[in-house]
Amino acid sequence: MGLTLIYVLIAVAGIALGFSTGFFWRVVIDKKYKEEHRKELQKEADLILKEARSEAEIQKKTAILEAKDEWFRAKSEFEREAAKTRDSIRQDQQRIKEGDLDIKRREDVIGKRETEFTARENFLNSKEKTLRTKDNELTRLIAQENEKLEKMSHMTQDEAKKILLENLESQVRYECAQMIKEMKDQAKAEAEREAKEIIVQSIQRCAADTTVESTVSVVHLPNDEMKGRIIGREGRNIRSFEEATGVDVIVDDTPEAVILSGFDPIRREIARLALEKLITDGRIHPGRIEELIKKSEKELEKKMKEAAEEVIFELDVHALKPKVVEMLGRLKYRTSYGQNVLQHSKEVAILAGLMASELGLDSKVAIRAGLLHDIGKAIDRETEGTHSELGADIASKNGENEIICNAIAAHHEDVPPISVFPILIQAADTISSTRPGVRRETLTNYINRLTKLEEIADSFRGVSKAYVIQAGREIRCMVEPEAINDAQAEELAGQIAVKIQDEMEYPGQIRVTIIRESRFTEYAK
Repeated sequence: MGLTLIYVLIAVAGIALGFSTGFFWRVVIDKKYKEEHRKELQKEADLILKEARSEAEIQKKTAILEAKDEWFRAKSEFEREAAKTRDSIRQDQQRIKEGDLDIKRREDVIGKRETEFTARENFLNSKEKTLRTKDNELTRLIAQENEKLEKMSHMTQDEAKKILLENLESQVRYECAQMIKEMKDQAKAEAEREAKEIIVQSIQRCAADTTVESTVSVVHLPNDEMKGRIIGREGRNIRSFEEATGVDVIVDDTPEAVILSGFDPIRREIARLALEKLITDGRIHPGRIEELIKKSEKELEKKMKEAAEEVIFELDVHALKPKVVEMLGRLKYRTSYGQNVLQHSKEVAILAGLMASELGLDSKVAIRAGLLHDIGKAIDRETEGTHSELGADIASKNGENEIICNAIAAHHEDVPPISVFPILIQAADTISSTRPGVRRETLTNYINRLTKLEEIADSFRGVSKAYVIQAGREIRCMVEPEAINDAQAEELAGQIAVKIQDEMEYPGQIRVTIIRESRFTEYAK
């Protein structure tokens, strides 16, 4: 038992000793390892620090070199600027020296002139004293002579002066009157001669055709069978065509031709274009008729614009507003006493321009005023007022100057002229309109009568369109079916007939036809 305890104690002591020895060696080995590791880290740190110092040294040297280069450049730039400044200062100093020398020279010249002026002033003062003495002496002598004259003539000086002035005034007035009369007579003779020469030269240089308009248009047909297609079943095609255009279609025995009759040349031209299209197309029925009439209206508007632009180009007139060009185009199908108004306006412009050139005036203003002088006739049948008033209003609204507007308004002496151009337009208008054969008064009176007929019909409530056909022997009125019933339509025909009888004079009789129809359209989809 005692031995076992000893063995146990020895074993425990051995274990304790072994554990202590192992722990000691482990601590020693760890310490040695850490020391070596620290030395390695220290070496790496020293190496990094050495490299950093070397790199810093290189950067330092580079920065010093760059700073030296920058300093050298700045120094060179400063020296150049300083040199320029020194040169500029040197030049300024030289200019100042030259200016001082010039000022000194001028001072010398001024000093010399002051001396001369002083000498002259002294001389003039002495002369003035002498002249004053002589003037006093002369005044005394004149007074003595006047006294002697007064004693001899038994009149005072004022009375003699008054009589002398009255005699001179009477003589001057008589001579002036004689001179004015001679100048007036000479001016009248020369003005009349010059005016005749200018007008004759202008007429000779302006060659214009005599224009005669009619109220009918002939449309040629490919064959006589086309007449039946134009008339249509129970006359529906020709009736639709006449209602849509306001033109009378005359189908008679004339071979391969139909006649369109109407006083309004624009309506008649639209009807002619539409009928030619219908004949070419071959499809003639009310729907197609209305479609082609609308196309013909647009085509005619284009033709009128082109006609106006052609005249404007020939006359070299610029900067006309589109509305004015449109109005000028309408004049292509407007006549005055049988004379085409657009052609007449062109002729007046040429004549006025030639006369203005002969008189030394602005021919461009005269040409422009001549071209626009009858522009009011484009709307005078639809608007109240004279064509000169309407034309001046159109020109004013479209930016024309006061001279042009006054020339238009005053060319029939409706307003006083403010320049010579209205007189030129009057002369040119008279020359153009009074040439033999250029106008036919009967046609204009006839057109005015037909226009008045349409105006009377349009004045009644419910009338949408009114057309005069059959050369004024019939007036057809399309009424609104919602506003006028059948009974009222019959009454309306009587009222229109009575008003025509009361307000107009006309040969024969006029038939009043009221057309009331309703149209209903639906589309199959």
